[in-house]
Amino acid sequence: MSSENPTLTEKLATAIADAILDGTFEPGMHLDEVSLAQQHGVSRTPVREALRQLTTSGLIDMRPRRGAVVAKATQEQVESLFVAMAEMEATCARLCALSMTPVERRRLQARHEAMTKLASGGDPDSYSDANVAFHSAIYSGAHNAALAEFALGLRRRVGPFRRAQFRMEGRLTRSNQEHDAVVRAILAGDAAGAHAAMLHHVSLVEDAFEAFSYRTAGVLPAS
Repeated sequence: MSSENPTLTEKLATAIADAILDGTFEPGMHLDEVSLAQQHGVSRTPVREALRQLTTSGLIDMRPRRGAVVAKATQEQVESLFVAMAEMEATCARLCALSMTPVERRRLQARHEAMTKLASGGDPDSYSDANVAFHSAIYSGAHNAALAEFALGLRRRVGPFRRAQFRMEGRLTRSNQEHDAVVRAILAGDAAGAHAAMLHHVSLVEDAFEAFSYRTAGVLPAS
């Protein structure tokens, strides 16, 4: 998702990804576009687009004559996505510390303060939506259009795994504490500190997702 107001396609992709990650849709299961469209009360077009988006995360395979089939993302696939995401976001955070305008810094701080309240309230869905907007503000605050475009594209691929980790007990509070370190460094103009704090944050996001996947017997095989 790209903002606090996700599109219909993004909402469908979220619902389908959640069903895959919690085991409702099992590996090898065929996902019928017509059935999904009827279930969600929409046309087939946004369903088809949502399924296409999820192929980039490794959650769905598109097969000839069979269409969309639930895949089983491997640990190596997920790890490679998180490593790329960590490096991309850390670079964006470093550039934010150098390039964000005073107005952008105030808005980032306001977003962080609002998320602190959401974390205290224990609502993972609302926090997840706000989290997407928080990180998107860091991409745009880097003031590098190419980098922001790459980060958003990668974010869509990692999104289902990133959202799932918020189901872990205590993760909202810990995530917010990690954000605090990133925000403080950016506001202080500490480029190296912002880079290190974001790199650490995304590595902990990956750890939390792995814990979630083992708990739910989800997409990652034991290794």
